[in-house]
Amino acid sequence: MQYNLPHRMDLSGFIVQLLNGLAGASSLFLVGAGLSLIFGVTRIVNFAHGSFYMLGIYIAYTLVEKLGGGGLWFWPSLLLAAIAVGCVGALVEMLLLRRVYRAPELFQLLATFALMLVIKDAALWLWGPEDLLGPRAPGLAGAVTILGRRFPSYDLFLIGVGPLVLALLWLLLTRTRWGTLVRAATQDREMLGALGVNQAWLFTAVFALGTMLAGLGGALQLPREPANLGLDLQTIGDAFVVVVVGGMGSIPGAYVAALLIAEIKAICIGIGTVELAGFNFSFSKLTLVIEFLVMAIVLVVRPWGLLGRPQAASRNSAPPEAPLRRADLTLKISGVALLVALLAWPFATAGSPYLTVLAIDLLTAALFAASLHFMMGPAGMHSFGHAAYFGLGAYGAALGVRSLGLPMEAALVLAPVAAAAGALVFGWFCVRLSGVYLAMLTLAFAQIVWSVVFQWDEVTGGSNGLAGVWPAPWLADKRAYYYLTLALVVGGVLLIRRALFAPFGYAMRAGRDSPLRADAIGIDVRRVQWFAFVIAAVFAGLAGALYAFSKGSISPDTVAVGRSVDGLVMVLLGGLQTLAGPLVGAVTFTWLQDAVARNTDYWRALLGAIILLLVLVFPQGIAGFVGQWFSGRRELSLPRIDQ
Repeated sequence: MQYNLPHRMDLSGFIVQLLNGLAGASSLFLVGAGLSLIFGVTRIVNFAHGSFYMLGIYIAYTLVEKLGGGGLWFWPSLLLAAIAVGCVGALVEMLLLRRVYRAPELFQLLATFALMLVIKDAALWLWGPEDLLGPRAPGLAGAVTILGRRFPSYDLFLIGVGPLVLALLWLLLTRTRWGTLVRAATQDREMLGALGVNQAWLFTAVFALGTMLAGLGGALQLPREPANLGLDLQTIGDAFVVVVVGGMGSIPGAYVAALLIAEIKAICIGIGTVELAGFNFSFSKLTLVIEFLVMAIVLVVRPWGLLGRPQAASRNSAPPEAPLRRADLTLKISGVALLVALLAWPFATAGSPYLTVLAIDLLTAALFAASLHFMMGPAGMHSFGHAAYFGLGAYGAALGVRSLGLPMEAALVLAPVAAAAGALVFGWFCVRLSGVYLAMLTLAFAQIVWSVVFQWDEVTGGSNGLAGVWPAPWLADKRAYYYLTLALVVGGVLLIRRALFAPFGYAMRAGRDSPLRADAIGIDVRRVQWFAFVIAAVFAGLAGALYAFSKGSISPDTVAVGRSVDGLVMVLLGGLQTLAGPLVGAVTFTWLQDAVARNTDYWRALLGAIILLLVLVFPQGIAGFVGQWFSGRRELSLPRIDQ
């Protein structure tokens, strides 16, 4: 095999590139260490952690500008920014997170997602939408010569920050009483509470320290990159990877993982483009996905991370899930009435075509959420990457029409097949894990799919996507397409419901509730979960195809992590423990997004506030709350035995 490195790739350039990786590893470690510390003690998967990193760089920019960017106040400004972020984190923990510690873990994730939306719009209001680039660091604005190459002095400073912070954290956690309590809480926080330790203040202190580390990581990047509103999502993905690869709750593991990922990225950039068997292969393009490839490999080989330890099952004080019940007469009548209303919708809104388009979006979102609920609720498999199968279905349909010349009807059949093919491969690895490790592996595979879609210009159109994906001529009228979407979505939801009450559905729930007992009576739990994974992907792929034909085009955003997060929010908002929950959540979330975005520039903050209110008031979800209310009314109406 022919393998030629580019001429610019000499030894000195390679070493300088490795040094760049070491500099990037320090900030990555600070964010990852904070997230790992918070998760180790509170068991909260803090989706807003990237927002605290973003706040760190914004606050540092403001302090440097106010106190004099080029003077001695530059360095105190970075520390003050980190402390300010830590104070914000402490307030968030006391005012919000203390109220959701007893909620299921996924609802805690939903609360931190809503918090991320609020912080993003707060930053937009305070600093505006433009990128803000800070000044160079006083005393370290120049460069040094290393092997004939110029290397920024500030990057050398960052290389030393990582080991210094690691050493300080090690001393804090191993040589102080507070550190002993933190390590004890990581092992068994319930026992720590039984010994009389005030867990509330311990959790507050840990959360403040974790967010302060994230803020410090952001502040230190001020001379290297501009502050912008996209840093939160960009950073949280990298932080999750560092925590999972290093091991949940392991600070040294976070440092090793940050070094590994940063150096692999640096090597890929340094290699650039090489010739392999006559083809040019760009290693630099791997930087978009290499950390997720590393995470996928580590999770498959060593699920608890490089330096982590297997996590004990978390003790959840939430009420146990009630068994699924078949629809009673009242529910059946309500379903028929809803179907009649949906059939009449295009005629009732004939004067507003936009409402028909919105209804199509609501229906596709409902099918997508129902498919995700199928594997998260009854199957007990949490997924952070369900958008992969939505996107595979969408691109499968679009490529079927554009590249293969298939009619739309055949493309609709091809879309679920494409999604199922991806799920067969990814699911085989995913079902070997559980809990947060399973969720992170699904995220890794989804990001791999996104990277392929984003960069394969010749097939997928790259970042521009694919346009001209229109329905068949007989569906040119949006009302006709609405009825096709309604028929397929209703049919898909009914098939999902039918599967849950079939023997396969009971086997699925048995594997979720007690894998050992299910295995003892002859149920192959992994195979059942694998099939459930594929079935969920099939319906997600169908939803993706309907979405693509509705919009007439498709882009990599369809596969991005934001789509997966939207699906999670829909399921949790409606209620994970009810069959109607994902449908209610999908309609509520999609409608809120549309209604709020059309009425204010700060729609994310308003949407986040609404989600936070719903999480605090209805921790069991909207549909779960309504179901409990009706059950309570029914019990009150029944005659007592002693009457």
